[in-house]
Amino acid sequence: MYAEIMSCGYSYHTQPFQMTNPEGLRAYLFRLQTEGACEALVDGRMQRIQAGDLLMFKPGDSYSLNVSAQPQDESSGAGPGVSSGDYFVICRGEWLDHWWNRKERLQRVKVVPDERWLSLWQALILEKRRFENEDSELADYLLRALCLGLDRAADTQSELQGKSFIATRMKNFIDEQAALSFTVADVAAHVGLSVSRTVHLFKECFGLTIIQYTQNVRLSMAIERIKYSSMTLEQVAETCGFGSYSYFYRVFRQKYGVSPAAFRER
Repeated sequence: MYAEIMSCGYSYHTQPFQMTNPEGLRAYLFRLQTEGACEALVDGRMQRIQAGDLLMFKPGDSYSLNVSAQPQDESSGAGPGVSSGDYFVICRGEWLDHWWNRKERLQRVKVVPDERWLSLWQALILEKRRFENEDSELADYLLRALCLGLDRAADTQSELQGKSFIATRMKNFIDEQAALSFTVADVAAHVGLSVSRTVHLFKECFGLTIIQYTQNVRLSMAIERIKYSSMTLEQVAETCGFGSYSYFYRVFRQKYGVSPAAFRER
């Protein structure tokens, strides 16, 4: 059995974008929204897709995507803007058919991005960029590992939702507001709990504090913009919710062991 990657990459849209395939896809499509929001055809209707939403479609499924202006937080004073970032992979093959049919699959699943399988997705993108030097066998195994990682992420999130729907609402709020300024008290107010209960419940369900998780989300956004955009590092810091470049520099260096500038040069 084999698996073939037809296309994969990271997309970041700052302008309206639309695509549709009403006749049905000819391959499997996996898409992870990492920041911002868009709309996609899921279960027969257009739905709002937000950070942490994993979309999984099989051959024959209809597919439509719409990235348009989204309203910004009123407190920021900013008008509507376009912002949508996602990882995607289009693939086919006997192994994928076998893997897909192992269990019932939803077209949309909320997951907690994990650096382990995100790194597989990133490695797959880099391997496909090699073009004639691509190692098809390596790409095949990377794709299989990614699929198994996505399965685990979906199963884990299902367990967490059963354990605490409120904690998932907290995480969704942070995912949506990560680029803006907010406090733990704002998260608590969103779910109607005390700050103390909010802090303990989030840590119990996700193994991270709210501050740690927020920093991880912001750093993940920053990494993508450093790699794939022409933004200055000051702009990256500002648009990823860090408030100042000095704070962004300190957090980034503590996490990755190098400065943002050194990371970009690599």
